[in-house]
Amino acid sequence: MKSKLKTNSYDRLSQNQPFSFSSLNPSDINLLHEASLEIMLRTGMRFEDEDALDLFKKGGAKVVDGNRVLIRPHMVEMALNSVPKNITLYDQLGDRAMSVGGYHSYFGTGSDCLYVYDIETGKRRRAVLDDIVTGTRLTHALPNMDFLMCLFLPEDVPIETCERHQMAIMLQESTKPIVYAGTGLDSTVFAIEMASAVAGGLENLQRYPFIVSYVNLVSTWVHNKESTQRLLYSAERNLPSIYAQGNARGVTAPMTEAGALALSNAGHLAGLVLSQLKREGSPFLLPKPMGDTLELHTMAWQHCAPDPGSFGWDMAHHYGIPTFGMAGCSNAKVFDSQVGAEAALSLLTNMLGGGNLVHDCGFLESSMTVSFELLTLCDELIGWLKRYFRKLEINEETLALDLIHEVSQNDGATLIEHSHTYNHLREDWQPQLFDRGDFASWTGKGATTLEKRANERVKKILEDYHPVEPLPADINEKLQEIIAQQ
Repeated sequence: MKSKLKTNSYDRLSQNQPFSFSSLNPSDINLLHEASLEIMLRTGMRFEDEDALDLFKKGGAKVVDGNRVLIRPHMVEMALNSVPKNITLYDQLGDRAMSVGGYHSYFGTGSDCLYVYDIETGKRRRAVLDDIVTGTRLTHALPNMDFLMCLFLPEDVPIETCERHQMAIMLQESTKPIVYAGTGLDSTVFAIEMASAVAGGLENLQRYPFIVSYVNLVSTWVHNKESTQRLLYSAERNLPSIYAQGNARGVTAPMTEAGALALSNAGHLAGLVLSQLKREGSPFLLPKPMGDTLELHTMAWQHCAPDPGSFGWDMAHHYGIPTFGMAGCSNAKVFDSQVGAEAALSLLTNMLGGGNLVHDCGFLESSMTVSFELLTLCDELIGWLKRYFRKLEINEETLALDLIHEVSQNDGATLIEHSHTYNHLREDWQPQLFDRGDFASWTGKGATTLEKRANERVKKILEDYHPVEPLPADINEKLQEIIAQQ
């Protein structure tokens, strides 16, 4: 008799959405939120850009001491009501690539490292422009890397045009979405101009956005002119921005996690308010609020310290808007066991926390050095995590009740030769780097270490790499014209 069990249909759209993990209860979150509002209203923060000050004044903020902005709570509420709760990012071909929001996690590289471990010599050296080409191609080929960043600050091009070279290479060598960094307003102006040329105009880029501006500040207390100008320029054009402050506990933020978290959250919310004052409904990603950890006896920034916990993710998700995080990186100086541990732990905790765009995969040495081998390991780890956190498909075929009943009637029977096994055996996750065979098979294949296999995989990917369809000649000419601008 056939089983008559009713089963739920399988929603593939939610396949890669893990369950959420929370450390803070609603009362904790409310205390931190109220503390952030008090910082914004009582203490305030300085904004060095006149346009930003004018927007705050018109929006109801009080400006004292020339440029110290006191932001009222209702302005935060208005901004949270107008900002999009989800951002759809496309690739450069106009195909939907990421639905950024909720607890969906997407992963990519980072920007502006000074050094690279050469895949041929194994030596650490200063990065050059060709390393951005190599890194972009590798990132494009890795299946679990969802977006690009430039990876390097190359030493062989003038600093004045460096950011334009970075952007041009990412546009030419990949079709994946791009998160771009910058220092001054011109970096954002040129990046949008370049992306618009590839998209067929600014209107097309706005309709199918494939770029996100990443704005970094030193601290919450002072919002420098260049950073706020970059935020306002993107917001005015309805293109997404990340606005993040680096608050180092014990230096630019209280040493206590609660104080650092409240301060960081206040700074991020101030950026959100400013973006919505410039243009209601402009897309904005809220970075995970936290206090960065320094080893105060060396002043080295700690990429993967456990101290910030998951508290920042609880706060970020409290507001219900897209989020930005950091993982797949390490403070180790070489590709070793510490790298594997810190990369895995940070990727796991970011996915548990539901970080939406998660950057810095492949980074060593407090974001000073890139390891292409680590980038491939991160791709492997993300694949493992996606498989682990998948939604379980439960239906007649997967429950296999008739099969269980059938086989149970035959003493000693197994499923090894059954068609059901054959039909599903390739669904299990298969590694590209991890060795899961026995000792004999491992020695038969050369007894290689993970480090060696990762290096070989990088070289194999680049050797077999099929370049993306070249940009039309007129667009490449346009990119070169932008790079040459004074």
